[in-house]
Amino acid sequence: MGCGTSVATEIQGKKVETGDDVTIKIPNPALTMKAAILIQRWYRRYVARLEMRRRYTWNIFQSIEYAGEQDQLQLSSFFSFMLDNFTQLNGNGPDLISQLLDPVVDPWLDRDTCYNLIPVPESYTGPRLSFPLSISDTNALLSAFKEQQTLHARYVLQLLYETKKLLKQMPNIIHLSTSYTKEITICGDLHGRLDDLLLIFYKNGLPSAETPYVFNGDFVDRGKKSIEVVILLFAYLLLYPDYMHLNRGNHEDHIMNLRYGFTKEVMQKYKTHSREILQLFQDIFSLLPVATVIDGKILIVHGGISEQTDLDFLSSIERHKVKSALRFPRHSLEQLDISQSSRQTKIMRSTDSFCSSSSHSKNQKTPNLRSAATHRLPFLDSLSSISVPSPPQHEREWKQIVDILWSDPKMQEGCSPNTFRGGGCYFGPDITQRLLLQHGLQLLIRSHECKQEGYELCHGGQVITIFSASNYYEEGSNRGAYIKVGRELVPRFYQYQVSRTTRRLTLTQRVRAAEGSALKALKEKLFSHRTELMAGFQQYDQNNTGTVSVSEWALVLEAGLRLDLPWRTLRPHLSRLAPDGSVEYQSCFEDMGPGIPLPQVTPNLADTLFRYRTDIEIIFNIIDKDHSGLISTEEFRNTWRLFSAHLGVDIDDRAIDDLARSIDFNKDGSIDFTEFLEAFRVVHKLDSKDQQFNGKTFQ
Repeated sequence: MGCGTSVATEIQGKKVETGDDVTIKIPNPALTMKAAILIQRWYRRYVARLEMRRRYTWNIFQSIEYAGEQDQLQLSSFFSFMLDNFTQLNGNGPDLISQLLDPVVDPWLDRDTCYNLIPVPESYTGPRLSFPLSISDTNALLSAFKEQQTLHARYVLQLLYETKKLLKQMPNIIHLSTSYTKEITICGDLHGRLDDLLLIFYKNGLPSAETPYVFNGDFVDRGKKSIEVVILLFAYLLLYPDYMHLNRGNHEDHIMNLRYGFTKEVMQKYKTHSREILQLFQDIFSLLPVATVIDGKILIVHGGISEQTDLDFLSSIERHKVKSALRFPRHSLEQLDISQSSRQTKIMRSTDSFCSSSSHSKNQKTPNLRSAATHRLPFLDSLSSISVPSPPQHEREWKQIVDILWSDPKMQEGCSPNTFRGGGCYFGPDITQRLLLQHGLQLLIRSHECKQEGYELCHGGQVITIFSASNYYEEGSNRGAYIKVGRELVPRFYQYQVSRTTRRLTLTQRVRAAEGSALKALKEKLFSHRTELMAGFQQYDQNNTGTVSVSEWALVLEAGLRLDLPWRTLRPHLSRLAPDGSVEYQSCFEDMGPGIPLPQVTPNLADTLFRYRTDIEIIFNIIDKDHSGLISTEEFRNTWRLFSAHLGVDIDDRAIDDLARSIDFNKDGSIDFTEFLEAFRVVHKLDSKDQQFNGKTFQ
């Protein structure tokens, strides 16, 4: 004021001076608006590209996950067919697989005090449980698991035994009422994520009369802390049986556990008593209720429903008889036209390249298995698509449970086989509405599918999917969520994300990290199908130029991998273009190689091993009855007889013998199949370079 200082301004592009030689230039409003519009356009394009990357990353993860489930279902159907239809496998018959599919109950486990025979050493520093459990026991378990401690096998067996006794008294469908409590909390898949479970308890409160819970299946598999998760859930079930409720999921299944990690986790943490623990888990999983109903209005099941779902019939079945939804009822396959049903299956294994490689040497030792291979086995979805006249009671019961555990909602009307997973069905909004009206319900809550926000509504809000395992595919890939329902029966959603590093990353960096992991998994898929894909490329490349058009490249990948993915969009991440715009198809495989090169292995056999590595590991684990990790060379040959029958191919015995000798490193007649499988793990040659690149971009 008194110093005479003034300010210069420019109105509509004109400068205004106010003294002391101070000049301020105000931009032209038209130019300002134009700049704002350009920035807005750039940002919208940036967000759209980011969303596109996020979506195809999600599609890659989900497609590969469901392809693995299809492989498991096909392998399980083969085991069932073998057990029901063959009595001899080179002298051993179905004994190799009967222990898995129809295990003999150990009478030792039926004794009330079997766990008392297991001594607990004084050096053991973990929790010492007393039964019936008290709050101090569950608190001790929480503290121990937070400190990475393992519960002693003696207490694990006793807890499982008490849980089994309790579940035997429970009905198939649990009925709850909100009149006795303010709210009921509903959680979805946990999949061995202990951190997610602990975060739910921290945010929402521990299970109690004031905080009742429903956990909707899939407690185990995939995550590294499945045993801790399920022990905590069972402990709270024993402590508060009226306020802690557990539904069965499709992963509460001992055959699924072979592929997805729970069996291996138990064997590693409880080497001495793993067999007894796994057998009790198998019994308990089959005794879990299959549905929960709140106030007669909200139905909670793990997967979904079908047009045949009947809650009254579901209430009356003997659920404990369905040890595995993957174990087809006896003789059910005999009533079907196997070859016809297999043609209805969307996903079929292509083995022509393997057959041609070994046609000169037929395996004459397993003629029965060869006949089995000529009748390819149906998936669960193809069984549901075939009308079997007057199915027996036990088959109807099995079908009801399969649909409850495996089905997914879709937007289209009607009910159709779930060809994407290979099990259960797709049910449309008309199927949902029909079931809700039939039973006087107003809402279906299910889990079974990972959702990016942790939950999703469909069918006009009548179906809610809830998923509680955050970071399921990759760090930052998705949130977890749970639902709270009060007396007004209006669901409220609570989201969270367990993260030690995600908070420090921007959205772009999180998308880039998830995208990198998804593309890495997809490249492994390409490498494991290399022979089949190369044959497809060469059909289009008649002149051996090493190139095909982009459309031909996409067609070959779609036919060979059978993954519903946007291949043209993904092309820049998977292969190079030639100067003329065609695709150099061999560039799809150049960034990957085998874990441990074995020169004795023929290329075709190596490709078979890469492609079916997980299936081989499952068969090995079945044959390795003492869980030593070692099998004899004769057992190794038996494995290949089973496996070649599963694939429907002839594998040269001489090649198998050469392979066995090459991996018997100490020449003691035993094979460490962990080392064997490591040789057929896909290794990314550019991992170190990628890490350096990512380190720079994240800075």
